[in-house]
Amino acid sequence: MPVANPEHLAAMMPKRETVEEERKYRKEQLAAAFRVFGKFGFSEGVAGHITVRDPGDPHKFWVNPFGLSFNKICVSDLILVDEEGKIVEGKHTMLNQAAFAIHGRVHAARPDVVAAAHAHSLYGKTWSTLGKLLDPLTQDACAFYEDHGLFDDYTGVVLESSEGDRIADALGDKKAAILKNHGNLTVGGTVEEAAWWFICMERCCKSQIMAEQTGIKPQPISHEVALNTRNNEVGFPIAGWFNYQPIHQDIIAAYPDYKS
Repeated sequence: MPVANPEHLAAMMPKRETVEEERKYRKEQLAAAFRVFGKFGFSEGVAGHITVRDPGDPHKFWVNPFGLSFNKICVSDLILVDEEGKIVEGKHTMLNQAAFAIHGRVHAARPDVVAAAHAHSLYGKTWSTLGKLLDPLTQDACAFYEDHGLFDDYTGVVLESSEGDRIADALGDKKAAILKNHGNLTVGGTVEEAAWWFICMERCCKSQIMAEQTGIKPQPISHEVALNTRNNEVGFPIAGWFNYQPIHQDIIAAYPDYKS
Protein backbone atom coordinates (compact mmCIF):
# COMPACT_ATOMS: atom_id res chain seq x y z
CA MET A 1 0.00 0.00 0.00
CA PRO A 2 1.58 3.33 -0.96
CA VAL A 3 2.51 5.66 1.86
CA ALA A 4 1.74 9.34 1.22
CA ASN A 5 2.84 12.55 2.93
CA PRO A 6 6.21 11.53 4.41
CA GLU A 7 6.46 14.77 6.37
CA HIS A 8 3.26 13.92 8.22
CA LEU A 9 4.54 10.41 8.92
CA ALA A 10 7.84 11.80 10.23
CA ALA A 11 5.93 13.95 12.68
CA MET A 12 4.26 10.80 14.03
CA MET A 13 7.56 9.20 15.03
CA PRO A 14 8.07 9.37 18.82
CA LYS A 15 10.79 11.73 20.02
CA ARG A 16 13.15 11.09 22.94
CA GLU A 17 14.86 13.90 24.81
CA THR A 18 17.76 12.06 26.47
CA VAL A 19 20.21 9.29 25.70
CA GLU A 20 18.65 7.19 28.46
CA GLU A 21 15.19 7.56 26.95
CA GLU A 22 16.51 6.68 23.51
CA ARG A 23 18.34 3.62 24.84
CA LYS A 24 15.21 2.39 26.61
CA TYR A 25 13.15 2.91 23.46
CA ARG A 26 15.63 1.12 21.20
CA LYS A 27 15.90 -1.86 23.55
CA GLU A 28 12.14 -2.17 23.81
CA GLN A 29 11.79 -2.04 20.04
CA LEU A 30 14.54 -4.65 19.67
CA ALA A 31 12.93 -7.06 22.12
CA ALA A 32 9.57 -6.61 20.39
CA ALA A 33 11.15 -7.23 16.98
CA PHE A 34 12.41 -10.62 18.16
CA ARG A 35 8.86 -11.49 19.20
CA VAL A 36 7.73 -10.44 15.72
CA PHE A 37 10.36 -12.63 14.07
CA GLY A 38 9.31 -15.51 16.29
CA LYS A 39 5.67 -15.00 15.34
CA PHE A 40 6.54 -15.02 11.63
CA GLY A 41 8.58 -18.21 11.98
CA PHE A 42 11.94 -16.66 11.11
CA SER A 43 13.80 -18.63 13.78
CA GLU A 44 15.91 -21.60 12.74
CA GLY A 45 17.50 -23.21 15.77
CA VAL A 46 20.04 -20.75 17.17
CA ALA A 47 20.46 -18.83 13.90
CA GLY A 48 19.35 -15.25 13.41
CA HIS A 49 20.02 -11.91 15.04
CA ILE A 50 18.85 -8.32 15.12
CA THR A 51 21.06 -5.53 16.44
CA VAL A 52 20.60 -1.91 17.40
CA ARG A 53 23.36 0.61 17.93
CA ASP A 54 23.66 2.04 21.45
CA PRO A 55 22.81 5.77 21.39
CA GLY A 56 25.42 6.58 24.05
CA ASP A 57 28.29 4.76 22.36
CA PRO A 58 27.90 4.18 18.61
CA HIS A 59 30.71 1.61 18.65
CA LYS A 60 28.57 -0.76 20.73
CA PHE A 61 25.35 -2.54 19.87
CA TRP A 62 22.58 -4.48 21.61
CA VAL A 63 21.82 -7.99 20.37
CA ASN A 64 20.06 -11.20 21.39
CA PRO A 65 22.01 -13.70 23.50
CA PHE A 66 23.03 -16.95 21.83
CA GLY A 67 20.56 -19.80 22.15
CA LEU A 68 17.50 -17.96 23.48
CA SER A 69 14.19 -18.36 21.64
CA PHE A 70 12.97 -15.30 19.74
CA ASN A 71 9.59 -15.95 21.35
CA LYS A 72 11.01 -15.56 24.86
CA ILE A 73 13.29 -12.53 24.52
CA CYS A 74 12.64 -9.62 26.87
CA VAL A 75 14.43 -6.31 27.27
CA SER A 76 16.35 -7.72 30.24
CA ASP A 77 17.76 -10.51 28.05
CA LEU A 78 19.55 -8.20 25.60
CA ILE A 79 23.32 -7.98 25.75
CA LEU A 80 25.57 -5.04 24.87
CA VAL A 81 28.61 -5.87 22.75
CA ASP A 82 31.64 -3.68 22.10
CA GLU A 83 33.70 -3.37 18.91
CA GLU A 84 35.98 -6.20 20.08
CA GLY A 85 33.08 -8.62 20.44
CA LYS A 86 33.05 -8.54 24.23
CA ILE A 87 29.84 -8.54 26.24
CA VAL A 88 29.98 -5.42 28.39
CA GLU A 89 26.44 -5.44 29.78
CA GLY A 90 23.68 -8.00 30.27
CA LYS A 91 22.94 -11.08 32.35
CA HIS A 92 23.69 -13.58 29.57
CA THR A 93 27.23 -14.68 28.79
CA MET A 94 26.98 -16.21 25.31
CA LEU A 95 27.25 -14.23 22.06
CA ASN A 96 26.57 -15.66 18.62
CA GLN A 97 29.92 -15.13 16.91
CA ALA A 98 28.25 -14.90 13.52
CA ALA A 99 26.14 -12.04 14.86
CA PHE A 100 29.27 -10.14 15.84
CA ALA A 101 31.17 -11.00 12.64
CA ILE A 102 28.32 -9.75 10.43
CA HIS A 103 26.67 -6.97 12.40
CA GLY A 104 29.86 -5.60 13.91
CA ARG A 105 31.33 -4.95 10.48
CA VAL A 106 28.06 -3.67 8.99
CA HIS A 107 27.68 -1.16 11.81
CA ALA A 108 31.33 -0.13 11.40
CA ALA A 109 30.99 0.35 7.64
CA ARG A 110 27.63 2.14 7.81
CA PRO A 111 27.47 4.88 10.48
CA ASP A 112 23.95 5.67 9.23
CA VAL A 113 22.71 2.20 10.13
CA VAL A 114 21.07 2.09 13.55
CA ALA A 115 19.67 -1.44 13.25
CA ALA A 116 20.34 -4.57 11.20
CA ALA A 117 18.40 -7.83 10.87
CA HIS A 118 19.40 -11.25 9.62
CA ALA A 119 17.66 -14.61 9.92
CA HIS A 120 17.46 -17.91 8.08
CA SER A 121 13.85 -17.43 6.99
CA LEU A 122 12.47 -20.07 4.64
CA TYR A 123 11.82 -18.08 1.48
CA GLY A 124 14.80 -15.77 1.94
CA LYS A 125 17.28 -18.62 2.17
CA THR A 126 15.51 -20.47 -0.66
CA TRP A 127 15.73 -17.44 -2.94
CA SER A 128 19.36 -16.91 -1.96
CA THR A 129 20.33 -20.22 -3.58
CA LEU A 130 19.54 -18.72 -6.99
CA GLY A 131 22.33 -16.17 -6.64
CA LYS A 132 20.36 -13.31 -8.16
CA LEU A 133 18.60 -10.12 -7.13
CA LEU A 134 14.85 -9.71 -6.80
CA ASP A 135 12.95 -8.31 -9.76
CA PRO A 136 10.41 -5.46 -9.45
CA LEU A 137 7.44 -7.77 -9.97
CA THR A 138 5.12 -6.17 -7.41
CA GLN A 139 4.56 -2.84 -5.75
CA ASP A 140 6.17 -4.16 -2.56
CA ALA A 141 9.21 -5.45 -4.43
CA CYS A 142 9.82 -1.96 -5.77
CA ALA A 143 11.07 -1.04 -2.29
CA PHE A 144 14.19 -3.06 -3.09
CA TYR A 145 14.59 -2.05 -6.72
CA GLU A 146 18.23 -1.11 -7.27
CA ASP A 147 18.49 -0.92 -3.48
CA HIS A 148 19.73 -4.37 -2.48
CA GLY A 149 23.03 -6.10 -3.03
CA LEU A 150 24.21 -9.67 -3.54
CA PHE A 151 26.95 -11.41 -1.58
CA ASP A 152 27.65 -14.36 -3.85
CA ASP A 153 30.58 -16.12 -2.17
CA TYR A 154 29.33 -18.46 0.55
CA THR A 155 32.25 -20.07 2.40
CA GLY A 156 30.52 -21.46 5.49
CA VAL A 157 29.28 -20.07 8.79
CA VAL A 158 30.44 -16.46 9.15
CA LEU A 159 32.87 -16.39 12.06
CA GLU A 160 35.58 -14.00 10.90
CA SER A 161 35.37 -10.20 10.76
CA SER A 162 36.95 -10.29 7.31
CA GLU A 163 33.88 -12.14 6.05
CA GLY A 164 31.70 -9.51 7.70
CA ASP A 165 33.67 -6.83 5.84
CA ARG A 166 32.93 -8.54 2.54
CA ILE A 167 29.23 -8.74 3.39
CA ALA A 168 29.27 -5.05 4.28
CA ASP A 169 30.91 -4.32 0.92
CA ALA A 170 28.15 -6.25 -0.88
CA LEU A 171 25.53 -4.32 1.07
CA GLY A 172 27.15 -1.00 0.14
CA ASP A 173 24.84 1.94 0.76
CA LYS A 174 21.68 -0.11 0.20
CA LYS A 175 18.89 -1.21 2.55
CA ALA A 176 19.34 -4.96 2.06
CA ALA A 177 21.55 -7.73 0.77
CA ILE A 178 20.95 -11.29 -0.35
CA LEU A 179 23.60 -13.59 1.10
CA LYS A 180 23.93 -16.44 -1.39
CA ASN A 181 23.14 -19.88 0.08
CA HIS A 182 22.48 -18.19 3.41
CA GLY A 183 19.58 -15.73 3.66
CA ASN A 184 18.77 -12.03 3.75
CA LEU A 185 20.17 -9.03 5.62
CA THR A 186 18.35 -5.73 6.04
CA VAL A 187 19.32 -2.45 7.69
CA GLY A 188 17.62 0.77 8.71
CA GLY A 189 17.70 3.95 10.69
CA THR A 190 15.43 2.35 13.30
CA VAL A 191 14.72 -1.16 14.53
CA GLU A 192 11.24 -0.82 13.08
CA GLU A 193 12.54 0.01 9.62
CA ALA A 194 15.11 -2.80 9.52
CA ALA A 195 12.51 -5.30 10.74
CA TRP A 196 9.93 -4.20 8.17
CA TRP A 197 12.41 -4.45 5.29
CA PHE A 198 13.23 -8.00 6.40
CA ILE A 199 9.57 -9.01 6.60
CA CYS A 200 8.78 -7.38 3.27
CA MET A 201 11.83 -8.88 1.56
CA GLU A 202 10.92 -12.36 2.81
CA ARG A 203 7.46 -12.00 1.30
CA CYS A 204 8.85 -10.65 -1.97
CA CYS A 205 11.12 -13.71 -2.21
CA LYS A 206 8.09 -15.92 -1.68
CA SER A 207 6.07 -13.98 -4.24
CA GLN A 208 8.69 -14.24 -6.96
CA ILE A 209 9.27 -17.93 -6.28
CA MET A 210 5.54 -18.56 -6.61
CA ALA A 211 5.26 -16.45 -9.76
CA GLU A 212 8.11 -18.28 -11.45
CA GLN A 213 6.62 -21.65 -10.48
CA THR A 214 3.64 -21.01 -12.73
CA GLY A 215 5.84 -21.55 -15.77
CA ILE A 216 4.75 -18.21 -17.20
CA LYS A 217 7.41 -15.51 -17.37
CA PRO A 218 6.56 -12.82 -14.79
CA GLN A 219 6.15 -9.32 -16.18
CA PRO A 220 8.29 -6.80 -14.27
CA ILE A 221 7.40 -3.20 -13.53
CA SER A 222 9.25 -0.72 -15.75
CA HIS A 223 12.44 0.93 -14.55
CA GLU A 224 10.91 4.40 -14.29
CA VAL A 225 7.82 3.28 -12.41
CA ALA A 226 9.75 0.95 -10.10
CA LEU A 227 12.20 3.70 -9.21
CA ASN A 228 9.47 6.25 -8.56
CA THR A 229 7.51 3.75 -6.46
CA ARG A 230 10.60 3.03 -4.39
CA ASN A 231 11.59 6.63 -3.84
CA ASN A 232 8.19 8.19 -3.29
CA GLU A 233 5.77 5.50 -2.16
CA VAL A 234 7.09 2.31 -0.53
CA GLY A 235 10.87 2.34 -0.21
CA PHE A 236 11.94 5.39 1.78
CA PRO A 237 12.91 5.06 5.48
CA ILE A 238 9.76 6.44 7.09
CA ALA A 239 7.64 4.17 4.90
CA GLY A 240 9.51 1.24 6.43
CA TRP A 241 8.93 2.55 9.95
CA PHE A 242 5.22 3.20 9.34
CA ASN A 243 4.47 -0.11 7.63
CA TYR A 244 5.84 -1.91 10.67
CA GLN A 245 3.49 -0.19 13.14
CA PRO A 246 0.44 -2.49 12.76
CA ILE A 247 2.67 -5.53 13.28
CA HIS A 248 4.20 -3.94 16.37
CA GLN A 249 0.75 -3.11 17.73
CA ASP A 250 -0.30 -6.75 17.47
CA ILE A 251 2.85 -7.95 19.20
CA ILE A 252 2.71 -5.61 22.17
CA ALA A 253 -0.94 -6.52 22.71
CA ALA A 254 -0.21 -10.26 22.58
CA TYR A 255 3.09 -10.26 24.49
CA PRO A 256 3.22 -7.36 26.97
CA ASP A 257 5.93 -9.19 28.94
CA TYR A 258 8.58 -8.30 26.33
CA LYS A 259 9.34 -5.06 28.23
CA SER A 260 10.38 -6.92 31.37
